[in-house]
Amino acid sequence: QVKLVESGGGLVQAGESLRLSCAPRGAIFTTMGWYRQAQGNQRELVATRSSDGKTNYVASVEGRSTISLDNAKLTVHLQIDNLKPEDAGVYYCYCRGYISGDLLQTDYWGQGIQVTVSS
Repeated sequence: QVKLVESGGGLVQAGESLRLSCAPRGAIFTTMGWYRQAQGNQRELVATRSSDGKTNYVASVEGRSTISLDNAKLTVHLQIDNLKPEDAGVYYCYCRGYISGDLLQTDYWGQGIQVTVSS
């Protein structure tokens, strides 16, 4: 069974840093990352990291965000510095991968973590 265990988030002051972690289990993952959904908005990509090390960031966090992988713990971390009110929302861990022996890749989602930014 595939499971994505998310941690971090909560209430953060504007200008401070946010750190989220996601520990996916149960599959071989080729892409890991985070999406977010602000109230009234569609879910959007924040940052992803593929198994070859390539990263992708949404323009609004580019330059103040880092997505990294702890290989030993198989945990993906997202840090966003200089947090802004528009960074608030529910953050979802996203992983794409396949169960060993399968050929088809599947998208997996965490349950979501609320991030509130106070100004």
